[in-house]
Amino acid sequence: MFDLPIPRSALILGLAGVIPFGWGALTVLSPELAQWGIDTLGPRFVGPYIQLFYGSIILSFMSGVLWGFATKADGPVAATGYALSTIPALWAFFFTGGGPYSAATFLIAGFVGLLALDYMFWKQNLAPDWWMSLRILLTALVVICLGVILI
Repeated sequence: MFDLPIPRSALILGLAGVIPFGWGALTVLSPELAQWGIDTLGPRFVGPYIQLFYGSIILSFMSGVLWGFATKADGPVAATGYALSTIPALWAFFFTGGGPYSAATFLIAGFVGLLALDYMFWKQNLAPDWWMSLRILLTALVVICLGVILI
C-alpha cells in the first residue's frame, strides 16, 4: 500500500531536509561534537536549538504543501483542505515554547498529526501516489531525532 517508489529527487531532498534534525540529535548525544559545532557554527546551530527552530519551520512549510494539495479539490473538500492545512503552522506557533522538553514533545506530536493529515490528503487523491511512502520515512526519522531531546 505504501511501498510505491519515491521519485529520486523527492527522496534526496526529503532526506536532506532531515539533516538538521540528525545533526541536532548528534550534538545532543556528543558533548565534543556540540562544542565543535558551537565553536564553528555558533550555539544556535547545535543540539535542541537547531532541531526545535528548524522543526517549527518545517511544520509551517508543510502547511504550505498541504494548502497546495487542497487546490486540487473543489467545494467543501477544498474548503476543508484549506482549513486543515493551516493546522501544522498554527501548531508550531502556539505549542513550541516552554523549553526544549516541552517543545520537542509538541513537535513530535505535530509531526505525527501531520502524518495523519498527509494520509487524509493522500486518501482523497490530492497527494501523489508515492506521498505516504516518503512521509512515513521522513516522519519516523524526524521523530527519532527529536526524541533524543527527551532522553
